[in-house]
Amino acid sequence: MPSPTFLVVDDSITIRRIIINTLKTIGFADVVEASHGKEAIDKLASARIDFIITDWNMPEMNGLEFTKAVRSNPQTTSLPILMITTRGNESDVVEALEAKVSSYVVKPFTPHELKEKIESVFQFDSASKN
Repeated sequence: MPSPTFLVVDDSITIRRIIINTLKTIGFADVVEASHGKEAIDKLASARIDFIITDWNMPEMNGLEFTKAVRSNPQTTSLPILMITTRGNESDVVEALEAKVSSYVVKPFTPHELKEKIESVFQFDSASKN
């Protein structure tokens, strides 16, 4: 299997850099970037994406709207989505899970935490396909 391609969606270039550098450190070098949900939808249409990491609070189309759009498209409905956000209260987590994010990380996060979340989503995803 070829190395998975990640789509990193965040309006903060600094956070995108941190996530991309962490991905590279843990062995994932294929990354596509978007600064908001609408741009990310365009990237999904033009590139093979295997895993999405998205922020919630973004202009144009926020991460929750983006997640719902991904889930409503038959071609992208099963893509793993990891939401990374400052929104850590229980109702926000529930709302994100209801929108069918695969996992959720509250900022600030450590590279180790990001690695663990990605691995757990990949393990769950491969188990659900068996």
